Amino acid sequence: MTITIHRGINQIGGCITEIKSEKGTKILIDLGHNLPEGDKPSDDIYDRPEKMDELLEGVNAVFYTHPHGDHLSFEAIVREAGIPQYIGKASKAMLLVLKRQQIYRANGERKDTLQESIDAIESFREFDAKETIEIGDVRVTPYFVSHSAADAYMFVVECDGRRILHTGDFRDHGYRGKGLLPTIATYIARRKIDVLITEGTMLSRDDSRVQSEEELKKSAIELMKRYDNVFVMCSSMDADRISSFYNANKEFKGRPFVVDGYQWTQMKTISGTLGAAPKAWRYRFGRQLYYNKHKEEIQKSIPHNGVTVLIRNNYQMCKMIDELYPLMKSEKTCLIYSQFRGYVLKGHKAFQQRTYDFVHSKDWHIEYLHTSGHASREALAAVCEKVNPRFAIIPIHRDEKSDFRSLPISQELKDKVLTTTPHEAIGGIDVVIR
Repeated sequence: MTITIHRGINQIGGCITEIKSEKGTKILIDLGHNLPEGDKPSDDIYDRPEKMDELLEGVNAVFYTHPHGDHLSFEAIVREAGIPQYIGKASKAMLLVLKRQQIYRANGERKDTLQESIDAIESFREFDAKETIEIGDVRVTPYFVSHSAADAYMFVVECDGRRILHTGDFRDHGYRGKGLLPTIATYIARRKIDVLITEGTMLSRDDSRVQSEEELKKSAIELMKRYDNVFVMCSSMDADRISSFYNANKEFKGRPFVVDGYQWTQMKTISGTLGAAPKAWRYRFGRQLYYNKHKEEIQKSIPHNGVTVLIRNNYQMCKMIDELYPLMKSEKTCLIYSQFRGYVLKGHKAFQQRTYDFVHSKDWHIEYLHTSGHASREALAAVCEKVNPRFAIIPIHRDEKSDFRSLPISQELKDKVLTTTPHEAIGGIDVVIR
């Protein structure tokens, strides 16, 4: 077996991991763009056809941990190469909603590109948690993990008598995060993992305690008590975050939950996929008011019950806000910013002027209420200890300045961390770090 980290050992986003059996079966886990810096497009060598051809040479399948753009964005090229692509059912459905929304407003070459992406996503093969997929002599078993993407998975990859656990992006503080360690204990650790490949996003960020999604919902309720009118800026692909604000809003009788057509469709998709599972009541969304259809009802509610509105930064939303805001008292109105704060923090490398201008476009109160989609230091340490890999820990999706060995893990595990070696044979596994 050979493990090749093509990208991710010293950067957050754009991770690409290759696993190849001795017989030559080759799979990739994740294949997305580099994250952009601020308003600039991402700089990515794999946008060059010759580099992508080189990467895909001999690949038998691509598996996606989740549908964020830094993990999945070359799907049309992979399809054109005739390579099967695998993803979770809800991820596929939500991706199609997103792409169809984008193509609705696109034109020209952009429309053609999006159609190619839609065709590719429609051809994706779906997998279920705990069901093994065989690609030649390589076996891949997905297990659900909580993340800010609604439908994320880690993979156990087996071949040549060795087992790899690739965690993808994960956290233990989401609504379904409590299942992380029990899943590892019940289904994974007992199988004796040889190499653990794990994310390390939060290592370089504030090490203060990470708020749980349940705590975030309670904080949202308190803000809704203070403000009659609440605009919420969060990802339309984050089922946990939408659930937090939707269920917080249910505490206020008569206060409508307002969305646009795209958000309405995504919430319906979440209800029909994740919400279809037993005990998944958090993802079953009832009535939301679509502004273009319920404008009069929404406007009448403002002086009596207030409103909660999911917003996005686009022309139609700005027009809606301009119509609603004059009906509101500014001292009783807030915008809750519930995304990565770096996007609106001047001087941060992720700063987006367009997003900053949108957030500050009104004299509403701005409240920051967010929790990460990634594992805390404590969660990373717990996973390392629980998995207890025999030979190596390879941290990816991490800042190059972060130190994985600073985690509160045993010295034995610290000694197994690999981050810089260009090529090493360990436990019968060749490890190549690009």
